[in-house]
Amino acid sequence: MLDILSIIPGKKKVTQGGWHSFNAVCCHHRGHRPDKRQRAGIKFVDEHNWNMNCFNCGFRCGFSLGRTITRNTRQLLLWCGIDESQINRWNLESLQQRDLLEVIQHKKRKKAKVKFKEMPLPEAELLDYSDLRHKKYSDYVKSRKVSNYPILVTPNETGRNSNRVIIPFTYNNIVVGHTSRFLDDRKPKFISEQQSGYVFGYDLQKPDWSFCVVVEGIFDALSISGCALTGADISDTQAQILMNLNRKIIVVPDQDSTGLKIIDKALQYGFYVSLPEWNAKDVNEAVIKYGKVATLLSIIQSATNNKIKIEMKRKKLERV
Repeated sequence: MLDILSIIPGKKKVTQGGWHSFNAVCCHHRGHRPDKRQRAGIKFVDEHNWNMNCFNCGFRCGFSLGRTITRNTRQLLLWCGIDESQINRWNLESLQQRDLLEVIQHKKRKKAKVKFKEMPLPEAELLDYSDLRHKKYSDYVKSRKVSNYPILVTPNETGRNSNRVIIPFTYNNIVVGHTSRFLDDRKPKFISEQQSGYVFGYDLQKPDWSFCVVVEGIFDALSISGCALTGADISDTQAQILMNLNRKIIVVPDQDSTGLKIIDKALQYGFYVSLPEWNAKDVNEAVIKYGKVATLLSIIQSATNNKIKIEMKRKKLERV
């Protein structure tokens, strides 16, 4: 199969970051001065898959076993003197591995049982948008662009408890907790009864959906029918719940210093990461500004598991 290190001409050295550095073969082909400072690098994702980046002219490519050899990768091989017919043979061999890899991935994703105990909800009323007693609650929910979820309210309570909306937590259609979002200016804004490892929104996912968008906050998830971690971390149990969905997982961190910490964990579990270029701090704010469809489209278009692309976007956001 395609042994890229034996194809790249000249000397190579391995950096502390795991890059195999060499003099780039792409630069002079793209109108730049020839590289003599080993400013190109290849980093392996695993035994077969790799990414290449030239830190001189900006050329990038990669290889994923089971997928078609991309135009840029094909160009790199041609620059290295590989015959077109050999590239086509490697491409065919890669595609022949696709079915085998899918079987392996399916076995890896075999569902593991995760259980939570059933928990009671507070005494409350189901939010009724036509009930005048519920107006302050319904106005708030509408402002967050949320609909089609059974939200509870407590207009007959006194004190701070009269000024909240309650979002039930379910798993396999069993109530396993809840969170109260208080509508006043006091802190904490949220008070939750939540079991360790829980992922909000699991029951919102449809069996025919090809991907699941994973966010931090409850209202982020409700506004796009996604899943929420309710924090800036991913536990092993949460990762297993998401993998049980057997679909592409796209993690969208909040675009702040705390939220960006979740990126490394997402990649560790083999998830995709999406960092759309919004003028918004999180998904719910993006939905309010741009609408649900436009927000989802930008999330999908920005989703990648390429560590180089993700790191470049993360550094850009950290500078803002």
